[in-house]
Amino acid sequence: MSFPDRPSRTGGASAVDVWILVERHTLLLDLAGAAEALRLANQALRRRGEPEAFRLRYCGAQEQAPSSVGLTLGGLEPLPALGETDWLILSGRRHPHPDDPAPTAAERSEDLAIERWLHREGGALLAGGAGRLLSICAGALLAARAGLLAGRRCTTHHEALDALRAAAPEADVQANRVFVLDGPLASSAGITAGIDLVLALIAEHCGEALAATVAQVMVVYLRRGAQDPELSPMLAHRHHLHAALHRVQDAICAQPGADWSLARMAAVAHVTPRHLTRLFSQHGGTTPLDYLRAIRLELARRELARGARPAQAALAAGFSSDQQLRRTRRKLSEGLTQSA
Repeated sequence: MSFPDRPSRTGGASAVDVWILVERHTLLLDLAGAAEALRLANQALRRRGEPEAFRLRYCGAQEQAPSSVGLTLGGLEPLPALGETDWLILSGRRHPHPDDPAPTAAERSEDLAIERWLHREGGALLAGGAGRLLSICAGALLAARAGLLAGRRCTTHHEALDALRAAAPEADVQANRVFVLDGPLASSAGITAGIDLVLALIAEHCGEALAATVAQVMVVYLRRGAQDPELSPMLAHRHHLHAALHRVQDAICAQPGADWSLARMAAVAHVTPRHLTRLFSQHGGTTPLDYLRAIRLELARRELARGARPAQAALAAGFSSDQQLRRTRRKLSEGLTQSA
């Protein structure tokens, strides 16, 4: 198939063709999260009076395909011959339900055609040039089946790590990472981690300021990096449905440097301090002040990783001094040692 001319950008650079592969039962959040981040990047560039940086294109083995939530996605382009600067995004697929019918012969043939195409075109992207292959969530399993991960560092959703190791035994599969960058290969953990990955690539391609603008619009106020664990302190103690407790945790994460007394936290939750302590223990498995300390320590760690001096990192994270930061870190380490 032929490709239309790419629009030029400032300084003669061209917009990147970003191909999103749409298979049967593609996880809609995997696809939409990445696509929206790129769309918003283009929108921000237009507001600056600059050309768009990305051109979103959707391809598949058929012209339409059902998504994970039953919504049919149509208007798909045929599987293309990728350009050397193109990006290709692979999303995960929903797990088959026990009541699902077995794949038909035509569907199995379609899957094999996609794997052969990906082996050829994805392999060319990884061989060199300025192109990129991105996998989101279990999209890494498709890359593995296409034989693209041998000798490469990669990750996937924590529930699919063993399956990825089995499918790509020669790959360096890294657990508990939000995303992993290995040259032109970029892989991410579950669903929302794909947004973190795309924001990082927007920052690399268009600058940190633009990525920050996109993150703000998407209300991703705590962007995670390649060295952050998938199950980071920002997400710990949040596997509950208690609205009042989530309000407190959201407020702490939004303003970790604020003067967070137990009484102030309780006011956010609209409960008494004693009741808030019970809620944290029952639903979060921690105490309000320990949760606050963990968030501040994580933010200080990020500042230090960016090259900040200890005193700067401490103040940015809400500690009164680097001495208080060291004391808090030591207490946390001692507590972990005693509980081990």
